Amino acid sequence: MSDTTVAKQSKGLNIALWVVQVLLAVAFGMAGSMKAFTPMDELAKKMPDLAAMGGLVRFIGFSELAGAIGILLPALTRILPILTPAAGVGLTVVMVLAVGSHVKAGDIGGSVPALVLGCLAAFVAWGRFRGAPITPRG
Repeated sequence: MSDTTVAKQSKGLNIALWVVQVLLAVAFGMAGSMKAFTPMDELAKKMPDLAAMGGLVRFIGFSELAGAIGILLPALTRILPILTPAAGVGLTVVMVLAVGSHVKAGDIGGSVPALVLGCLAAFVAWGRFRGAPITPRG
C-alpha cells in the first residue's frame, strides 16, 4: 500500500471515529442525565424496570455521563487522550451489562439499542487505541 492510500484510510477512519464519538457523547449524555437526575417517582412512571433498580440506576446514570464526557473531551483537548479509548471500553462494558439485563428481563427488543451503542463504543475503543490514536498535546 502506498503512503497516500494509508493516509486516506487513516483520515477516513479518523472522521468516522469523530462522528461516532459525538453521537455516543450525545446519546450517553442524554441517557445518563435522565437516569441520574430524574426524580425516582417520575422514572418509575416512564420506566418501571429501570426505577426498580433503585440506587443502581443513579450509579449507571453517572457512569454514562462520565463516559459521555470521556469519549469526547480528552480527544478534543488532546489532554490525556488515552482516556478516550478507555471511556470506550467502559461504555462497552456498561452496554454489555445492559444487553444482559434486557435479555434476562425477556426484553429482547430493548437490548438492540444497547447492543448497537456497545458496538459503537467498542469501535471507538479500538480506533483510538490502534486505528487512529490521538496524539497528546505538547
